[in-house]
Order: sequence, then C-alpha cells, then structure tokens
Amino acid sequence: MVDLESEVPPLPPRYRFRDLLLGDQGWQNDDRVQVEFYMNENTFKERLKLFFIKNQRSSLRIRLLNFSLKLLSCLLYIIRVLLDDPSQQHGCKELIRGCSSQNNTSSKIDWSPIIWVNRSLPLWGLQVSVASISLLETTLLSYLSYKGNIWEQVVRIPFLLEIINAIPFIITIFWPALRNLFIPVFLNCWLAKHALENMINDLHRAIQRTQSAMFNQVLILISTLLCLIFTCICGIQHLERAGNKLTLFDSLYFCIVTFSTVGFGDVTPKIWPSKLLVVIMICVALVVLPIQFEQLAYLWMERQKSGGNYSRHRAQTEKHVVLCVSSLKIDLLMDFLNEFYAHPRLQDYYVVILCPTEMDVQVRRVLQIPMWSQRVIYLQGSALKDQDLLRAKMDDAEACFILSSRCEVDRPAADHQTILRAWAVKDFAPNCPLYVQILKPENKFHIKFADHVVCEEEFKYAMLALNCICPATSTLITLLVHTSRGQEGQQSPEQWQKMYGRCSGNEVYHINLEESVFFAEYEGKSFTYASFHAHKKFGVCLIGVRREDNKNILLNPGPRYIMSASDICFYINITKEENSAFKKEEQHRKNQLSRSLYHGPSRLPVHSIIASMGTVAIDLQDTGCRSPSSATLTLPSEAGKGGRRPSIAPVLEVADSTALHTCDLLSDQSEDETTPSDEEVSNGLEYLKGYPPYSPYIGSSPTFCHLLQEKVPFCCLRLDKGCQHNYYEDAKAYGFKNQIIIVAAETAGNGLYNFIVPLRAYYRPKKELNPIVLLLDNPLDDLLRCGVTFAANMVVVDKESTMSAEEDYMADAKTIVNVQTLFRLFSSLSIITELTHPANMRFMQFRAKDCYSLALSKLEKKEREKGSNLAFMFRLPFAAGRVFSISMLDTLLYQSFVKDYMISITRLLLGLDTTPGSGFLCSMKITEDDLWIRTYARLYQKLCSSTGDIPIGIYRTESQKLTTSESREMASQSQISISVEEWEDTKENKEQFNYRSNHRNSTSSDQSDHPLLRRKSMQWARRLSRKVPRHSAKSAEKISQQRMNLYRRSERQELAELVKNRMKHLGLSTTGYDEMNDHHNTLSYILINPSPDTRLELNDVVYLIRPDPLSYVPNSATSQKNSICNAIGQDAREETQL
Repeated sequence: MVDLESEVPPLPPRYRFRDLLLGDQGWQNDDRVQVEFYMNENTFKERLKLFFIKNQRSSLRIRLLNFSLKLLSCLLYIIRVLLDDPSQQHGCKELIRGCSSQNNTSSKIDWSPIIWVNRSLPLWGLQVSVASISLLETTLLSYLSYKGNIWEQVVRIPFLLEIINAIPFIITIFWPALRNLFIPVFLNCWLAKHALENMINDLHRAIQRTQSAMFNQVLILISTLLCLIFTCICGIQHLERAGNKLTLFDSLYFCIVTFSTVGFGDVTPKIWPSKLLVVIMICVALVVLPIQFEQLAYLWMERQKSGGNYSRHRAQTEKHVVLCVSSLKIDLLMDFLNEFYAHPRLQDYYVVILCPTEMDVQVRRVLQIPMWSQRVIYLQGSALKDQDLLRAKMDDAEACFILSSRCEVDRPAADHQTILRAWAVKDFAPNCPLYVQILKPENKFHIKFADHVVCEEEFKYAMLALNCICPATSTLITLLVHTSRGQEGQQSPEQWQKMYGRCSGNEVYHINLEESVFFAEYEGKSFTYASFHAHKKFGVCLIGVRREDNKNILLNPGPRYIMSASDICFYINITKEENSAFKKEEQHRKNQLSRSLYHGPSRLPVHSIIASMGTVAIDLQDTGCRSPSSATLTLPSEAGKGGRRPSIAPVLEVADSTALHTCDLLSDQSEDETTPSDEEVSNGLEYLKGYPPYSPYIGSSPTFCHLLQEKVPFCCLRLDKGCQHNYYEDAKAYGFKNQIIIVAAETAGNGLYNFIVPLRAYYRPKKELNPIVLLLDNPLDDLLRCGVTFAANMVVVDKESTMSAEEDYMADAKTIVNVQTLFRLFSSLSIITELTHPANMRFMQFRAKDCYSLALSKLEKKEREKGSNLAFMFRLPFAAGRVFSISMLDTLLYQSFVKDYMISITRLLLGLDTTPGSGFLCSMKITEDDLWIRTYARLYQKLCSSTGDIPIGIYRTESQKLTTSESREMASQSQISISVEEWEDTKENKEQFNYRSNHRNSTSSDQSDHPLLRRKSMQWARRLSRKVPRHSAKSAEKISQQRMNLYRRSERQELAELVKNRMKHLGLSTTGYDEMNDHHNTLSYILINPSPDTRLELNDVVYLIRPDPLSYVPNSATSQKNSICNAIGQDAREETQL
C-alpha cells in the first residue's frame, strides 16, 4: 500500500486548495493559447448582414419599411395625377419647343403632355426622399447578398425597376430643369408586391408559425392581379393625356370592363401608344394569371387531400376532440360518429381526424353530408410530427382517441405504432386526456400513463370465456355499451323483437345518492334493500356503488353494505334520471281501471309498461309489487296439489347476520376443500385456491382462482400424444366428468390467460369446472380426437393471418366457411365465433332457403334506414350470443369520454379485474321448481332476500315459428341416418316385404321425403351387392330404384356417415355423435332489465351479479387475502384504468 501511494503523482499547483481560494495565478506561465471563435462575424459586412438579413426580427422590420416606402411612392404618384392639369405645359422650354416643332410636322400625337407633368416642389421633395432611401436600401442589400457574380445582382427585375424609378429623381437634384420630367413611379407597385412576399416569409420565421401554402398563394395571386390593374390604370391615364384626357376613374372603368371581357366600348384609347399598352397588358395577364391560377388549383387539390388546418380561434372558442388512426375505414368512422354524437351534450363538439393516409372515397362522400361536414374535419398527417399535432390543435383538444389497426397482419407492429402515437401526443400535449386502444395485452404497460385503455385481446377472450358459462355474455356487454333509445324493432309483428329491441335500450348510468330521486330515500339502508325497492318502484336496476373517498367501483357489495349520502350509484335503465319525469297517481279509480284492463297470467300493468320505457316512472307503491300473501301470486291448484306454496321473505333494510342466508357457493367451497371429489381421487388431482404463480404479461390483474397443487409436466399437455405419465391420445380416454370446452385459435398467445382465468375463478365450484382443450389447427381428425362430439362449447377465435385481405369484408371468409363446415358436420355443437366485421354476422349458420332469415334481413335494412346503431342486433346468431365482433367494443372506448366508469364496470363484469368486496357475473337457470315465482319482480325479491344476488337480465329461448314447407324441409334434413353395416342379413325377408309394400304405396317423387324408404333402399343395396345379380327385368328395375334412392339420400345422412366412418377409422367410439339434436328451430335473445311483471318461462337463464363470497368469511381468515388484493389492485389502478 505504501508503494502504491508513493507512485501517485502530486496535484499540479493550480489544483491545490490554496489556489482554489486565492485563484490560479500560474496559468500565465503555461503554454496554453487563448482562441477566439467566430471572428468572421466581427467584420462590418457580417454585422450588417446579421442586421439586415440573418436576424429574423430586424430583417422583418427592414422588409416592412421597404414595403411602406413602395406604397408611399404609389400614393404620391396618385396625388400628383390628381393635382396635375394636362392643358398646362411644364418643363424645359427648349425641350418643349422641340417637341412642339416635331408635333407640327407629324400633326398626330402631342408628346409633350406625355413627357412632361406638373410636379409641385413639396411633392417633388417627398418623391426624391423616398427614391433616395429606396435606392440606398436596394444597393446595400445587393452588396450584402453579393456572392461573386455581379451581373446576377444587376440584371434582376426588382433591381432594374428600382433603378428606373429612383435614378431619375436623383438626377433632378443636380439638373433642376428636369424636375417635371415624367417618371413611371407607379411601377413601384411590383416592388411592393416583391417586398410583401419577402415580408411574409420573414414573418413566418420571426413568429415560428407557418401559414398554409394556400394562404401565401392566394396572397400572391391577389397582389399580382392588383398590380396588373394598377399598372394598366396609370399607364392608360398617362398616355391618354395626349388623347382623350381620361381621369383615373375613367381608366379604372376601362380596365375593369376590358379585363372582364365585357367591352362596352364607351371608353376607348385614342392614340396608338395607349392601344399598344392595352395589348401588352392583356398579353401579360394571359401569361401570368394562368400560371398563378394553376399553382392555386394545385395547392387547393393538395389541401383537399391533407385537410388544411384546424382554426386556432375555433379551438379557443369551441370544443373539439382528435381521432388518431393509421387508416380510416367507413365502418370505423360511422361507429365513432354515431356513438360520439349520440350524447346530447356532445352535439357542439368538433371531431378532428388525424390520419397519415389519403382520404378514402367513401369517407369523402360521407364527410360531404351536411350533418358531418360542419362538425368533422379531416387532416392528413402523422401524430409523430409536432407540426401536424399543431395543425390539429392537440394542446387545446378535450380528448385524443388513438385507435389501432386491427386489420394488420403484424398486430405487434400495429401496437408499436399506437404506442409511439400515444408517446408523441403525451409529449406534445401533456394535459390532453388519452383514450387508447391496444391489441396485445403484453404491450399494455407501455401506455399505462393513458387515462383510459382498452386491450382488445383481454376483452375478447374474457367474453368468449363467459359465453361458455353465461350464454350470450358478449351480446349482453355489447348492448350495454351501445347508445340506443330502445326503439329498434317496435314496428315488427314479432313480439320477441319488440321486447328484445325495447330492452336493448338499457344502459349504465350514474348519479349521486343524495341528489337522486331513485335512491335518496335509501340512505342508511343496505345495498340489497335499495336495489330491490328501486326496481320495484321505478323499474331501475342498481348494480354498484362507489365511495366518495375510494375510486374503486363495487358491483353488488352485498346486503352488509350500508348506503351513504355521498355514494355514487350505478344503475341500469333506459335513460338517466336527469332525463326522466316523475308522476304520482293519486286517484284510486285509475288504479282500479288499470287492474281491470290487465289481469290473468299474461297481464302487463300500466306502471310496468311505462317503467320499461324508462322515460317516465310512476310512483305506485300500492300496485307496484304485491306482497307474498296476495291472492294473485297463489299457485295454480294443479301445481300446488293442495299444499302450501313457498313464500318469499322480505328484503331487510339492514342485513341481519343471523337471518342472512349465505350463498350456496360457500358451502360448495367448503365441501370442496374438505372432501375431494371422486374425479380428483381417480385422476390424482388436488386443487387449492390462490393466485397464479406466473403472470403472462405485465399489467395483468391478479385473480383468485383454482390451482393444481403440483405443476403438470409439459409433455402431459399434449392431448393427441401419450407420454411416460399417461397413455391417453384422445379426450374420451381421459374420462372427464364435465363437458369440455374447445378453443380453436391460430396461436397460443398471452391473451388466452384471460380465457382460462374466468373459467377457473375461485367462486366457481370445482364440480362445475370444464376441461379446456386448445386446438391450434382444426382438421377433422384433430376435432374428433379432442372430443368435439361431446363438447359443451367450441370457441372459434378469428385468425390474425386472415384479418388482412384485398377486400376488407373478405377478412372473415376463412373463419365463416370453417364454422359453417363445423355447423354442418356437428349440428348439435354450440359454436361461439369471433368475426372482424359485424356485417358478416349474417353469414353465420347461413341457409339460403330460410324465409325467417330473409325476413330478419329486411328488418335489419329498415332499422339501418332509420339510423339505428344496432341494426345487426336482430340477427339470430348475435341475439343468441353465438357470434360477436370485437369491433363492437370500440364504442366502449368512445363512451368512456362521457362515462369514465364504463371500462371499469365492464372489466369487473368480465372478471378482468377483481376488487375486494365487488361481486361477479354469473347465471342461473329457471327450472320447473322455480316457476312458482312467476314474475321477474318476485324473482328479484327472492334473490335479494335469500342470497343477495342482483338480477340484471334474462336469456330466453323460444321455439322458432316455421311454415309448413320449412318444417317439412327441416324434418327431412334432421332425420337420423342408419348405417348400412348395422343391419343384419337375418332380417332380409322382412326387409324385402317392407320394401315392396312401401314401394307400392309411395310415388317416386316422395321417396326421398320418407326416412323408412331410404333405410330400406340402403338395406337392399347392401344385400344386392353381396349377391350375384339376376338378369331378370324385375331385378334390374329394383337395382335401378335402389340406386336412385341412394342418390336421393339427404345431405344430413351423408355427413353423418362421413363423420362416423372417420371416427371408426381413428378408433373412436361413435356413441357420442348425435345428429338428431338440431337447434335451428329455436331462437334466443336477451332482455336487459325487463319490466317487473315479465313472466318467467321454463329454461330462462337469469343473469346475476353475485356478491363476493369472501366478504362473508370472517376477517381473521381473509385479512391476508384482502390486503394482498388491495395492494395489488391499488398498484394496478395507480395511474390508469386498464
């Protein structure tokens, strides 16, 4: 250590502490040299150049002075003309005498009035001063801009004009006799035009703002036209001093009439110089003006493509939002405009579209409609350029919507572009709220700073998963996030379309409890009590609350939650409370009249009708919902059989822990945790509840769910290949207790995490967990091996590789055809499909001869003509929840501008977020044992008083009404196909007898319609194929008949035979294949928040928001879980609502 320290050199003297205090005095003795930079700018010429040219502000002042001098010189010329008298001769006497003698010889033109003018001494002094200053400035600027070629400076037109107008005035100073000599000072107008152009350029540099090129070109055109007219006026007036002696006004009249090609002829030039000047000026105009107009037209066309600028004055006085997209399609534009302007308070907003591509023809046609042309402005530009963001006035915008291009094949690249746009907008306008749409969940954390984010794959897979648990969840969410007045289908003759269309107008709204008429009286009451009585009294469905000091929304916090005055209430209704009028019936006679008009099992009271409309709520406490002891709720005698009907307990104002019946789910959970099921014992599986140990991407919400205690090896995840742990090669061999769920996707992306988690959530009993099979390719053999014949649902995810097509709507072609193939092969399979374009939903389960589908198509066209945003809602696949398009959820992002809570509520409903104390979406099926409840209002009361569940809607399935011909066709296509190999030869004689009898009693045209004939024909074909053919005429006729019958087999039978033969070839059992179950004769639809008196029907599925089961568990057992949930949930929502 001592040696190392001795090798360190000492500090130089100038770095000692003493020198730091006293200053370094030894630098003069060093060899350093002081260097001064930019010495070339210290010269006199460079300083002048810096002041006159380089400096933006001083150069602008010089240009303004030059422009003012040119205008002043033109003004002095006009004053001189007005004060001049052509009849008086002024100037040098010798020159005048010479001109007079010349005129006497020619006797045609008197040149003296043209050469000499009357110029007073003060006017001459002013003109000389202006000319001297202008000449000095021009000479100085020419010297400063000199770059080695003097002729380039001398022969310039502005310099020549300056010499012509300034040098004669300088000469008159030294030769006074020429003081009245005519000098064409009016040519200074062209110099003024040149100075104006330079001044505009310097103005743009000085204030760092760029006006549009269109403005500059229009300014140049106007100034050129004014200079031409002014030059012609002054020239004609001066030359006609020797002719008609025209005034300036006469010259102006003549020039306007001439240039406008009118030519009255009352004022004409008399002498040939004037005529020559007119010819020259017309030729100049014919050359200069078309060039200017051509440039102006070109700039106009370019401006039409780029869209121009959004006025800063308008941005400061009006409100506007900016829509940033990579490519604008007509569907996306109309969805945004219809949803954005559906809210009354947004009618005065402007929409500025910022897109890097040129405007599409269809978009241009739509934006020319007066309704949109006054409110929508299209700008072609990039969000990554500050200049384009300035054109859109992003810093003054109320919001910025950034949408991803879902039609891109490379979806991560599309997300990267969206991320850069979001960063650019945040950097340019930090205070502008951002509404961002992202495609891949792994890219979500890059835009965590955004105010609202919608991740497409998260919502897509979560809705697909819930569709397997709660049917038509995708349709339910789509209807809730669309703005509608509930007027769709009201002119239809179908009753289900009227109910479905009216209930589709329900949306989620919010209001403060103390300001609400709906909920103010329930302050201090339980949430369940408030929800039930608000629905009973007003027909609104209270689904959630939010504390004033907490930004987390709680869906159905349960009966133990006490409402406070500062709570924000979230409810489902046709319209918000502020747009409702409240009336109270006080006449008992009217109530009795309403009761007498509607009675019996299908009665619909007046108060329920009005409550379902949502615009008026009638306070009828005595007729709103009968007590359980009312006679109208008594069960029919044949159902009761003399026994006492079940009763419905009242909903308590404050929850009583002794009387509260906890959810049955808790008992199921306790049983699951203590005693493993037979399936777990046989398969050796042991489940526990917890959080997934690994997160597939940053920003995923942790969800409490069912987990395996031991991790399954990766080799065991291959269903079609056995391994050392098991030898199963198909789903049937696993012996699953529950039906499987098949997911057909192109790749196993991170978004599948959001599909698995809702199906494995902690609140689902273990006995209801469905096995999930991921199918990355879907040939027929793989479909059969994965158990498609006994699957509960098959989810078909839209393939990313097919989303881009030459024709936009062809992006779904491959998915639609594949699903149609599955639909024809496995008619009993419940298929849930995702499409790119909602318009393609009409091709799902397509049947060309289905009259009912054609009627729905006509209804859709009528609703679209009426301006409905939900014209596609009556398509049977969408109404039944078998198909949806993720583009329908674009309105969720648009609605969040007005309803900032919609994304949070949707994520809670889909299970993407889990907030402690918040409920979850589930469903229950109405069985025969539940029909005693009879009405939706009594069901509401039953659920609130027993389990604390809140119903929000009904999924109803009805038989589809078919005509006689359609029924016959459907029956013929759904007949069972009996394989030929399953019949025995021992029944040959009996079959022959049956065939002959049937053949005699039937015609050839009806044989294909009778399944018995088809069966016998196939049996005879098999028997005849095994025997030596007989050569008799009778046998030949039989063989021909059998061939015809085989040819006439139904398509359904051929497909059934194909599938069964393939299953036998793969060694699979055909017992699970059931071709009889065809669902085409039924239709399903959703009733969101139906009226209280809606009658319950068998097999109705009721959507419920069930309280969090963990909220019933003692705090000592769940304090750790709740703390973890609170901590993680708080971090996840720290900056944004994801």
